[in-house]
Amino acid sequence: MIVEYLEAALRKAHYEFIQDGLVFFGSVPGLKGVWAEGKTLEECRETLAAVIEDWVWAHIRDGVPVPAIDGVTVAPNPKTVAELA
Repeated sequence: MIVEYLEAALRKAHYEFIQDGLVFFGSVPGLKGVWAEGKTLEECRETLAAVIEDWVWAHIRDGVPVPAIDGVTVAPNPKTVAELA
């Protein structure tokens, strides 16, 4: 479930050059506070994937709904949530 969500989020990601084209910046529309930087596009994408995963787990742990992306949702298992608390 989280893998599918990650893939959907990365498909929606927006990347651009910052700092005179020396650094890539990536973010996902609709996921507030989710962004990453990298010296290469691949480094930025890998970092963004890790940020998304941490963001999802933090939302699950805190009981905050995770917004659907292109119909892909994350429905936490109550046992998993209890283990995160």
